[in-house]
Amino acid sequence: MLADASAPDSSSAPAILVLEDGRTFHGRSFGAVGETFGEAVFATGMSGYQETLTDPSYARQVVVATAPHIGNTGWNDSDDESSRIWVAGYVVRDAARISSSWRAERSLADELAAQGIVGMREVDTRALTRHLRERGAMRVGVSSVETDPERLLARVLDQPSMHGAHLADEVSTDEAYVVPARGDKAFTVVALDLGIKTMTPYRMAERGIEVHVLPATASFAQIAERGPDGVFFSNGPGDPEAADAAVDVLREVLGAGLPYFGICFGNQLFGRALGFGTYKLGYGHRGINQPVMDLTTRKVEITAHNHGFAVDAALDQPTTTPYGVATVSHICLNDSVVEGLELRDAAGELLSFSVQYHPEAAAGPHDASYLFDRFTDLMTARMRAEPVDGQDA
Repeated sequence: MLADASAPDSSSAPAILVLEDGRTFHGRSFGAVGETFGEAVFATGMSGYQETLTDPSYARQVVVATAPHIGNTGWNDSDDESSRIWVAGYVVRDAARISSSWRAERSLADELAAQGIVGMREVDTRALTRHLRERGAMRVGVSSVETDPERLLARVLDQPSMHGAHLADEVSTDEAYVVPARGDKAFTVVALDLGIKTMTPYRMAERGIEVHVLPATASFAQIAERGPDGVFFSNGPGDPEAADAAVDVLREVLGAGLPYFGICFGNQLFGRALGFGTYKLGYGHRGINQPVMDLTTRKVEITAHNHGFAVDAALDQPTTTPYGVATVSHICLNDSVVEGLELRDAAGELLSFSVQYHPEAAAGPHDASYLFDRFTDLMTARMRAEPVDGQDA
Protein backbone atom coordinates (compact mmCIF):
# COMPACT_ATOMS: atom_id res chain seq x y z
CA MET A 1 0.00 0.00 0.00
CA LEU A 2 1.37 3.43 -0.92
CA ALA A 3 0.87 6.14 1.70
CA ASP A 4 0.06 9.58 0.31
CA ALA A 5 3.01 11.81 1.21
CA SER A 6 2.20 14.89 -0.81
CA ALA A 7 4.00 17.91 0.58
CA PRO A 8 1.79 20.47 2.35
CA ASP A 9 0.70 23.54 0.38
CA SER A 10 3.28 25.65 2.23
CA SER A 11 6.06 23.65 0.59
CA SER A 12 5.42 25.50 -2.67
CA ALA A 13 6.81 28.69 -1.13
CA PRO A 14 10.11 29.91 -2.59
CA ALA A 15 13.14 29.60 -0.29
CA ILE A 16 16.76 30.73 -0.26
CA LEU A 17 19.93 29.32 1.28
CA VAL A 18 22.82 31.68 1.98
CA LEU A 19 26.27 30.52 3.10
CA GLU A 20 28.52 32.74 5.18
CA ASP A 21 30.77 33.40 2.18
CA GLY A 22 27.75 34.82 0.34
CA ARG A 23 27.06 31.88 -2.01
CA THR A 24 23.30 31.70 -2.51
CA PHE A 25 21.06 28.83 -3.61
CA HIS A 26 17.39 28.99 -4.52
CA GLY A 27 14.70 26.37 -4.10
CA ARG A 28 11.35 25.77 -2.49
CA SER A 29 10.21 25.23 1.07
CA PHE A 30 10.30 21.69 2.45
CA GLY A 31 8.78 21.04 5.86
CA ALA A 32 8.08 24.07 8.04
CA VAL A 33 7.95 27.56 6.57
CA GLY A 34 10.28 29.89 8.43
CA GLU A 35 13.96 30.61 8.93
CA THR A 36 16.81 28.63 10.47
CA PHE A 37 20.55 28.88 10.98
CA GLY A 38 23.38 26.45 11.68
CA GLU A 39 26.51 24.89 10.26
CA ALA A 40 26.10 23.62 6.69
CA VAL A 41 27.31 20.00 6.35
CA PHE A 42 26.62 17.23 3.86
CA ALA A 43 25.74 13.58 4.51
CA THR A 44 26.44 10.95 1.86
CA GLY A 45 24.10 8.15 2.95
CA MET A 46 21.62 6.99 0.30
CA SER A 47 19.29 5.67 3.03
CA GLY A 48 18.69 6.17 6.74
CA TYR A 49 17.56 9.79 6.64
CA GLN A 50 15.24 9.29 9.62
CA GLU A 51 18.12 8.06 11.77
CA THR A 52 20.22 11.00 10.59
CA LEU A 53 17.59 13.61 11.38
CA THR A 54 17.00 12.23 14.90
CA ASP A 55 20.70 11.83 15.74
CA PRO A 56 21.55 14.38 18.50
CA SER A 57 25.06 14.71 17.05
CA TYR A 58 23.55 16.86 14.29
CA ALA A 59 22.34 19.54 16.70
CA ARG A 60 22.82 23.05 15.29
CA GLN A 61 23.66 21.71 11.82
CA VAL A 62 21.84 22.17 8.52
CA VAL A 63 22.23 18.83 6.74
CA VAL A 64 22.51 18.64 2.96
CA ALA A 65 21.59 15.22 1.53
CA THR A 66 23.89 14.25 -1.34
CA ALA A 67 21.55 11.46 -2.46
CA PRO A 68 19.26 13.12 -5.02
CA HIS A 69 15.94 11.53 -4.01
CA ILE A 70 14.88 11.75 -0.36
CA GLY A 71 11.67 10.74 1.40
CA ASN A 72 10.90 7.46 -0.40
CA THR A 73 10.24 5.49 2.79
CA GLY A 74 8.30 8.22 4.58
CA TRP A 75 8.42 8.39 8.37
CA ASN A 76 7.54 5.92 11.11
CA ASP A 77 7.70 5.96 14.90
CA SER A 78 10.03 2.96 15.19
CA ASP A 79 13.28 4.19 13.61
CA ASP A 80 13.84 7.39 15.60
CA GLU A 81 17.25 7.52 17.31
CA SER A 82 16.01 9.99 19.94
CA SER A 83 12.85 11.73 21.05
CA ARG A 84 12.92 14.41 18.33
CA ILE A 85 14.53 15.74 15.17
CA TRP A 86 17.78 17.52 16.09
CA VAL A 87 19.02 18.95 12.79
CA ALA A 88 18.66 22.72 12.45
CA GLY A 89 17.51 22.33 8.85
CA TYR A 90 17.35 19.84 5.98
CA VAL A 91 18.21 20.45 2.31
CA VAL A 92 17.40 18.03 -0.51
CA ARG A 93 17.28 17.98 -4.27
CA ASP A 94 14.16 15.95 -5.05
CA ALA A 95 11.60 15.27 -2.32
CA ALA A 96 9.55 12.12 -2.84
CA ARG A 97 5.90 12.77 -3.73
CA ILE A 98 4.71 9.54 -2.09
CA SER A 99 6.07 7.14 0.55
CA SER A 100 6.76 3.73 -0.97
CA SER A 101 7.02 1.69 2.22
CA TRP A 102 4.48 -0.35 4.14
CA ARG A 103 6.13 0.91 7.37
CA ALA A 104 5.45 4.58 6.60
CA GLU A 105 3.02 6.28 8.97
CA ARG A 106 3.28 9.74 7.42
CA SER A 107 5.51 11.65 5.01
CA LEU A 108 8.91 13.12 5.71
CA ALA A 109 7.59 16.57 4.76
CA ASP A 110 4.73 16.25 7.24
CA GLU A 111 7.08 15.24 10.05
CA LEU A 112 9.46 18.10 9.34
CA ALA A 113 6.54 20.52 9.40
CA ALA A 114 5.09 19.00 12.58
CA GLN A 115 8.39 19.44 14.41
CA GLY A 116 9.02 22.92 13.04
CA ILE A 117 12.09 21.96 10.99
CA VAL A 118 12.75 24.41 8.16
CA GLY A 119 14.04 22.79 5.00
CA MET A 120 14.48 23.26 1.27
CA ARG A 121 13.89 21.14 -1.81
CA GLU A 122 14.70 21.62 -5.51
CA VAL A 123 18.22 22.71 -4.54
CA ASP A 124 21.29 21.96 -6.68
CA THR A 125 22.78 19.83 -3.89
CA ARG A 126 25.60 18.63 -6.14
CA ALA A 127 26.88 22.19 -6.56
CA LEU A 128 26.28 22.93 -2.88
CA THR A 129 28.20 19.83 -1.79
CA ARG A 130 31.13 20.62 -4.08
CA HIS A 131 31.23 24.14 -2.66
CA LEU A 132 31.39 22.79 0.90
CA ARG A 133 34.09 20.29 -0.07
CA GLU A 134 36.19 23.08 -1.51
CA ARG A 135 35.52 25.79 1.09
CA GLY A 136 34.71 23.69 4.17
CA ALA A 137 31.68 23.48 6.44
CA MET A 138 30.42 26.96 7.27
CA ARG A 139 27.56 28.89 8.78
CA VAL A 140 24.36 29.01 6.77
CA GLY A 141 20.85 30.41 6.80
CA VAL A 142 17.78 28.87 5.19
CA SER A 143 14.64 30.95 4.84
CA SER A 144 11.23 30.70 3.20
CA VAL A 145 10.17 34.07 4.64
CA GLU A 146 13.14 36.24 3.61
CA THR A 147 13.56 37.15 -0.06
CA ASP A 148 16.71 39.31 0.17
CA PRO A 149 19.96 37.26 0.29
CA GLU A 150 21.92 40.22 1.67
CA ARG A 151 19.62 40.61 4.66
CA LEU A 152 19.77 36.87 5.35
CA LEU A 153 23.57 36.90 5.03
CA ALA A 154 23.80 39.59 7.69
CA ARG A 155 21.92 37.32 10.10
CA VAL A 156 24.09 34.34 9.14
CA LEU A 157 27.21 36.28 10.08
CA ASP A 158 25.72 36.97 13.51
CA GLN A 159 25.48 33.22 14.28
CA PRO A 160 28.01 31.46 16.54
CA SER A 161 30.67 29.18 15.07
CA MET A 162 30.90 25.48 15.88
CA HIS A 163 34.38 26.20 17.25
CA GLY A 164 34.08 26.29 21.02
CA ALA A 165 30.44 25.14 21.02
CA HIS A 166 29.48 23.15 24.12
CA LEU A 167 26.31 21.31 23.10
CA ALA A 168 26.33 17.95 24.87
CA ASP A 169 24.46 19.27 27.91
CA GLU A 170 21.70 20.59 25.61
CA VAL A 171 20.97 17.21 23.99
CA SER A 172 21.56 14.92 26.98
CA THR A 173 18.88 13.25 29.08
CA ASP A 174 17.67 15.21 32.10
CA GLU A 175 17.22 12.12 34.26
CA ALA A 176 19.09 8.84 34.58
CA TYR A 177 17.38 5.73 33.23
CA VAL A 178 18.16 2.03 32.85
CA VAL A 179 18.00 -0.14 29.74
CA PRO A 180 17.68 -3.72 31.04
CA ALA A 181 19.81 -6.55 29.72
CA ARG A 182 18.07 -8.87 27.30
CA GLY A 183 18.17 -12.38 28.69
CA ASP A 184 20.58 -13.11 31.52
CA LYS A 185 22.42 -10.09 32.87
CA ALA A 186 26.20 -10.41 32.56
CA PHE A 187 27.48 -6.86 33.10
CA THR A 188 26.56 -3.40 34.36
CA VAL A 189 27.70 -0.48 32.22
CA VAL A 190 27.28 3.23 32.91
CA ALA A 191 26.78 5.19 29.70
CA LEU A 192 27.31 8.95 29.76
CA ASP A 193 24.72 10.50 27.45
CA LEU A 194 26.49 13.18 25.43
CA GLY A 195 23.92 12.79 22.66
CA ILE A 196 23.37 9.04 22.69
CA LYS A 197 21.40 7.25 19.99
CA THR A 198 18.66 4.82 21.04
CA MET A 199 20.26 1.89 19.22
CA THR A 200 23.51 2.10 21.21
CA PRO A 201 22.27 0.87 24.62
CA TYR A 202 20.08 -1.61 22.73
CA ARG A 203 23.18 -3.15 21.11
CA MET A 204 24.73 -3.51 24.55
CA ALA A 205 21.54 -4.85 26.15
CA GLU A 206 21.30 -7.64 23.57
CA ARG A 207 24.73 -8.78 24.79
CA GLY A 208 23.58 -9.14 28.39
CA ILE A 209 24.56 -5.65 29.53
CA GLU A 210 22.37 -3.64 31.89
CA VAL A 211 22.95 -0.05 30.76
CA HIS A 212 22.59 2.85 33.22
CA VAL A 213 22.33 6.01 31.10
CA LEU A 214 23.37 9.15 33.00
CA PRO A 215 23.20 12.84 32.03
CA ALA A 216 26.24 14.48 30.45
CA THR A 217 26.85 16.39 33.70
CA ALA A 218 27.21 13.24 35.84
CA SER A 219 30.22 13.12 38.16
CA PHE A 220 32.60 10.21 38.64
CA ALA A 221 31.03 9.60 42.05
CA GLN A 222 27.63 9.20 40.39
CA ILE A 223 29.15 6.76 37.92
CA ALA A 224 30.98 4.77 40.59
CA GLU A 225 27.92 4.39 42.82
CA ARG A 226 26.30 2.25 40.13
CA GLY A 227 29.08 -0.32 40.52
CA PRO A 228 29.83 -0.57 36.80
CA ASP A 229 31.89 -3.27 35.13
CA GLY A 230 32.61 -0.77 32.39
CA VAL A 231 31.97 2.83 31.33
CA PHE A 232 30.77 4.10 27.97
CA PHE A 233 30.83 7.66 26.55
CA SER A 234 28.46 8.28 23.64
CA ASN A 235 28.45 10.30 20.48
CA GLY A 236 27.39 13.93 20.69
CA PRO A 237 27.56 17.39 19.09
CA GLY A 238 29.93 20.30 19.53
CA ASP A 239 33.62 20.99 19.96
CA PRO A 240 35.46 18.45 22.16
CA GLU A 241 37.78 21.20 23.35
CA ALA A 242 34.79 22.73 25.15
CA ALA A 243 33.98 19.55 27.13
CA ASP A 244 36.53 19.91 29.93
CA ALA A 245 34.24 18.57 32.67
CA ALA A 246 33.56 15.31 30.81
CA VAL A 247 37.28 14.88 30.11
CA ASP A 248 38.04 15.26 33.83
CA VAL A 249 35.45 12.60 34.66
CA LEU A 250 36.93 10.27 32.05
CA ARG A 251 40.40 10.68 33.55
CA GLU A 252 38.95 9.53 36.88
CA VAL A 253 37.40 6.53 35.11
CA LEU A 254 40.76 5.60 33.61
CA GLY A 255 42.55 6.21 36.90
CA ALA A 256 40.16 3.79 38.61
CA GLY A 257 41.04 1.09 36.10
CA LEU A 258 37.50 0.72 34.73
CA PRO A 259 37.22 -0.61 31.17
CA TYR A 260 36.17 2.20 28.86
CA PHE A 261 34.51 2.19 25.44
CA GLY A 262 33.72 5.42 23.58
CA ILE A 263 32.27 6.25 20.18
CA CYS A 264 32.42 9.45 18.13
CA PHE A 265 32.46 12.31 20.68
CA GLY A 266 33.49 9.66 23.22
CA ASN A 267 36.56 8.95 21.05
CA GLN A 268 37.53 12.61 20.96
CA LEU A 269 37.18 12.94 24.74
CA PHE A 270 39.21 9.75 25.19
CA GLY A 271 41.92 11.33 23.07
CA ARG A 272 41.90 14.46 25.20
CA ALA A 273 41.98 12.41 28.42
CA LEU A 274 45.09 10.64 27.11
CA GLY A 275 46.80 13.96 26.37
CA PHE A 276 46.10 14.34 22.64
CA GLY A 277 44.66 17.41 21.00
CA THR A 278 41.65 17.65 18.69
CA TYR A 279 41.00 19.72 15.59
CA LYS A 280 38.16 20.60 13.24
CA LEU A 281 38.01 18.82 9.91
CA GLY A 282 37.44 20.82 6.75
CA TYR A 283 34.06 19.33 5.98
CA GLY A 284 33.95 16.22 8.17
CA HIS A 285 32.80 12.65 7.61
CA ARG A 286 29.05 12.08 7.46
CA GLY A 287 27.36 9.10 5.87
CA ILE A 288 27.15 5.31 5.99
CA ASN A 289 29.82 4.42 3.43
CA GLN A 290 33.15 5.44 4.98
CA PRO A 291 36.06 2.93 4.67
CA VAL A 292 38.04 2.33 7.88
CA MET A 293 40.89 -0.07 8.60
CA ASP A 294 41.09 -1.79 11.98
CA LEU A 295 44.86 -1.83 12.48
CA THR A 296 44.62 -4.66 15.03
CA THR A 297 43.05 -7.06 12.52
CA ARG A 298 44.00 -5.34 9.21
CA LYS A 299 40.37 -5.69 8.13
CA VAL A 300 38.60 -2.93 6.23
CA GLU A 301 35.12 -1.98 7.39
CA ILE A 302 32.48 0.15 5.69
CA THR A 303 31.19 2.33 8.51
CA ALA A 304 28.69 5.00 9.54
CA HIS A 305 30.15 8.41 10.42
CA ASN A 306 29.01 11.75 11.73
CA HIS A 307 31.88 13.90 12.93
CA GLY A 308 33.39 17.27 12.19
CA PHE A 309 36.26 17.03 14.70
CA ALA A 310 39.06 14.49 15.03
CA VAL A 311 41.87 13.42 17.38
CA ASP A 312 45.39 14.63 16.64
CA ALA A 313 47.57 11.60 17.42
CA ALA A 314 50.60 9.96 15.80
CA LEU A 315 49.53 7.16 13.49
CA ASP A 316 52.73 5.13 13.63
CA GLN A 317 54.01 5.21 17.20
CA PRO A 318 52.74 4.51 20.74
CA THR A 319 52.31 7.28 23.29
CA THR A 320 52.98 6.76 26.99
CA THR A 321 50.23 8.23 29.19
CA PRO A 322 49.59 8.19 32.96
CA TYR A 323 47.09 5.38 32.35
CA GLY A 324 49.03 3.13 29.98
CA VAL A 325 50.31 3.07 26.42
CA ALA A 326 48.01 4.64 23.81
CA THR A 327 48.03 3.80 20.12
CA VAL A 328 45.90 4.58 17.08
CA SER A 329 43.80 1.48 16.34
CA HIS A 330 41.71 2.59 13.32
CA ILE A 331 42.26 4.99 10.43
CA CYS A 332 40.03 6.32 7.65
CA LEU A 333 41.29 5.08 4.29
CA ASN A 334 40.06 8.21 2.51
CA ASP A 335 42.22 10.71 4.39
CA SER A 336 44.13 8.87 7.20
CA VAL A 337 42.09 10.60 9.94
CA VAL A 338 42.32 8.86 13.33
CA GLU A 339 39.23 6.65 13.69
CA GLY A 340 40.06 4.76 16.87
CA LEU A 341 42.32 4.59 19.92
CA GLU A 342 43.47 1.82 22.25
CA LEU A 343 44.96 1.94 25.73
CA ARG A 344 47.08 -1.01 26.88
CA ASP A 345 49.11 -1.82 29.96
CA ALA A 346 52.86 -2.53 30.01
CA ALA A 347 52.20 -6.20 29.25
CA GLY A 348 50.16 -5.29 26.18
CA GLU A 349 46.75 -6.17 27.63
CA LEU A 350 43.88 -4.03 26.40
CA LEU A 351 42.47 -1.65 29.03
CA SER A 352 40.17 0.69 27.10
CA PHE A 353 39.35 1.65 23.52
CA SER A 354 37.25 3.97 21.37
CA VAL A 355 36.25 4.55 17.76
CA GLN A 356 35.32 7.70 15.91
CA TYR A 357 32.44 6.14 13.99
CA HIS A 358 29.12 4.44 14.86
CA PRO A 359 29.21 0.66 15.39
CA GLU A 360 25.53 0.62 16.38
CA ALA A 361 24.82 1.76 12.78
CA ALA A 362 21.03 1.87 13.06
CA ALA A 363 20.68 2.44 9.33
CA GLY A 364 23.62 0.14 8.53
CA PRO A 365 26.20 -1.03 7.63
CA HIS A 366 26.99 -3.50 10.41
CA ASP A 367 30.66 -4.27 9.74
CA ALA A 368 31.70 -2.76 13.08
CA SER A 369 29.19 -4.45 15.39
CA TYR A 370 32.01 -6.67 16.70
CA LEU A 371 33.19 -3.71 18.78
CA PHE A 372 30.40 -4.32 21.28
CA ASP A 373 31.70 -7.88 21.62
CA ARG A 374 35.20 -6.49 22.15
CA PHE A 375 33.79 -4.42 25.02
CA THR A 376 32.19 -7.48 26.67
CA ASP A 377 35.44 -9.41 26.20
CA LEU A 378 37.32 -6.57 27.89
CA MET A 379 34.97 -6.54 30.88
CA THR A 380 35.14 -10.35 31.13
CA ALA A 381 38.94 -10.26 31.18
CA ARG A 382 38.95 -7.63 33.92
CA MET A 383 36.49 -9.59 36.05
CA ARG A 384 38.63 -12.72 35.78
CA ALA A 385 41.73 -10.77 36.78
CA GLU A 386 40.18 -9.18 39.87
CA PRO A 387 41.36 -10.53 43.26
CA VAL A 388 38.95 -12.87 45.03
CA ASP A 389 38.88 -12.79 48.88
CA GLY A 390 42.21 -11.03 48.96
CA GLN A 391 43.86 -13.57 46.64
CA ASP A 392 44.77 -13.35 42.97
CA ALA A 393 42.01 -14.81 40.78
